[in-house]
Amino acid sequence: MVSSQPTRHFKPPWTLIRENSECYTVRDANGVTVAWLFCRDDTQRYSFGACKLTSDEARRIGKAISRIPEFMSQRQGFYPRGGGPRWRADRPYHVALEDMYILEHWSEINALCRLNSLPFNATGEVIQNEGVWRVHEFTWQMDAILFWDRFQGRWLRGSEFHYPERPKNLPSLKPLENWPKFNPRDMR
Repeated sequence: MVSSQPTRHFKPPWTLIRENSECYTVRDANGVTVAWLFCRDDTQRYSFGACKLTSDEARRIGKAISRIPEFMSQRQGFYPRGGGPRWRADRPYHVALEDMYILEHWSEINALCRLNSLPFNATGEVIQNEGVWRVHEFTWQMDAILFWDRFQGRWLRGSEFHYPERPKNLPSLKPLENWPKFNPRDMR
């Protein structure tokens, strides 16, 4: 069966273009100018223009602006959980941690979440699937991914575990300094 829809080829969302020696522009895929960055390299010759950016500064800022859509896009494979009777619509991303892991590492999890400003909201839902799992909810996808990656969690879609691949160039959480290693004897 042949599809009636044409195949789409997407351009990079935003591109940086050097218009002339004094201006960089950032344009979206449709050619609309998103930002102008004015620069001047010859401030040594003249007494005016010292408040303008150098061309290197303007280029670096323009490059950062052109990456904004990339940073705001959703990571593939990390989907919201979906509708449910007890799930909040404003916190669609759910990660389950094994109950024993939480008990053994509670103080470390709590300290790391506070240090990195990660929410640590338990839903109260318990899943019994090859062990006991406690569910935590997140508003932002990146917070949920960082939590999932650092604490060996399981991503939830509906009522099943989902196993997405770890994204490349995922930022790491700030580490705890001088944190003692886990000792099972401390659990007694």
